[in-house]
Amino acid sequence: MSTAEVPTPFPAGTPTAHVPSARVPAGHDPALRNPVGGHVPVAGGLASTGLPYAREVGAEAVQVFVANPRGWATPLGNPAQDELFRAACAAERIPAYVHAPYLINFGSHTAATVERSVESLRHSLRRARAIGALGVVVHTGSATGGRPRAEALAQVRTHLLPLLDELTHDDDPYLLLESTAGQGFSLCSRTWDFGPYFDALDHHPKLGVCLDTCHIFAAGHDLAGPGGMKQTLDLLVDTVGEGRLKLIHANDSKDVTGAHKDRHENIGAGHIGEEPFRELFSHPATQGVPLVIETPGGKEGHAADVARLKGLRTF
Repeated sequence: MSTAEVPTPFPAGTPTAHVPSARVPAGHDPALRNPVGGHVPVAGGLASTGLPYAREVGAEAVQVFVANPRGWATPLGNPAQDELFRAACAAERIPAYVHAPYLINFGSHTAATVERSVESLRHSLRRARAIGALGVVVHTGSATGGRPRAEALAQVRTHLLPLLDELTHDDDPYLLLESTAGQGFSLCSRTWDFGPYFDALDHHPKLGVCLDTCHIFAAGHDLAGPGGMKQTLDLLVDTVGEGRLKLIHANDSKDVTGAHKDRHENIGAGHIGEEPFRELFSHPATQGVPLVIETPGGKEGHAADVARLKGLRTF
């Protein structure tokens, strides 16, 4: 397909209502309770490349980058592609999300890094609104330079809270905090670490959580143990409150729990296994929350993982 062609809308039968806070009766179509999708490539155009890829892997939700994930550039984007992407997602009620660049760290001891983090995240938030995305995922960062965590969190408040306060439009996205696997001096890796982070940001109404199953498993929450997924989700709700979980990155783990290694594996092929994901689908905290895979294997692997998760959500 050339970039000049208008992409075909998502296939018939895709979910008709995906709002992160939605509450859908368990007896209804499981796709309404938890749309399953993936992170899609967009080189060549959000609509021209991203949407066909999503259709081919059977995605009911999508996540994209709007900038180089390993750089500081803040590209303007393509208004025509933005509108096509937004219109297609809106027409089929496909929830879309933006993942902010990996370099962002509001806990850095380097002033230049913090300044660039502000510019980069502001760019992601504004681009997310332009394409109709429901949320922007950002990693919670680390306390560098040997500083205490409290000092780093104070810096997070100083620079991140004003960005949250800029989200005043009805169609502005949520800012979704994604914890890390616990490497180095991470500011947030276990469920209870979200507490001080939320406190630092005054539990802002536009603040939410993106739970990465590989990250939380690597940080030490044994999702594969008896009742491990339920216990972890219960702890998260106890920490941040109901309704704050807005997105799930559904990834298996190449490494054992507590390894502090961020290495994703295909669903069911890692140390988490399939059953915890089945348990995830039935937990009250995940009702109405989309799942996005970030697993290896390219298009074929992504299609298989999306299909596998759809099978596990049938209840």
